[in-house]
Amino acid sequence: MKALKILFADDDLKYALILKRFLEAEGYEVYYAGNGRIALEQYPDVKPDLILLDINMPEVNGYEVARRIRETDKQTLIFFLTDRTDKADRLEGFKVRANDYLSKPFYPEELIARIRERFDGMEENQENEIYTFGNTMFDYTNNELRISASKTLITSRQAEILRLLVKHLNMAVSRDVILEQVWGMVSYTNSLALNVQISYLRKALKNDAKVSLVSLSKKGYVLRG
Repeated sequence: MKALKILFADDDLKYALILKRFLEAEGYEVYYAGNGRIALEQYPDVKPDLILLDINMPEVNGYEVARRIRETDKQTLIFFLTDRTDKADRLEGFKVRANDYLSKPFYPEELIARIRERFDGMEENQENEIYTFGNTMFDYTNNELRISASKTLITSRQAEILRLLVKHLNMAVSRDVILEQVWGMVSYTNSLALNVQISYLRKALKNDAKVSLVSLSKKGYVLRG
């Protein structure tokens, strides 16, 4: 099983390095950012499974980091780790759609327990890898789309493309990235095949008015929903 990837942003370097080492000792892959701006810069490259955010950080605070990430990413888990314990602060954390809120000081074991609680439950359901966007439920494991009461089967190749687009929902994915990850190489023949598969996916998604699969000139595709 691949290591869980964690993006950890906190401007208290001494504290952060201690917690980072503790998380790495548990087998997690941890990427550290010293403030919110750096966290936002690292986020697209890291593609984390979990984001740990302090709130009081210079340049961009934790609330704003979460808010910007949630504009395009509804799935990655976000935990706030903070010494701000007022009810209003906790409500603000959940208002920006964080998944958990731990008040400092806390025992590292408590954080590990909360991480395991979230991700162990996900692992139990990995037999069926399911994504939702717009009014669509996408069962990647079974190559199935469900929109309201209708069910559509797609090919494995189409499922691979859609999975990649769903994981970057509302973000552009370049043609070359799709070709490399789905076909294994960029070529003229594969590029033509991609055009065909995108047209089939558009037909499969046409009954969901909240979803669109858009071509972006010289940038690739973006799934909006």
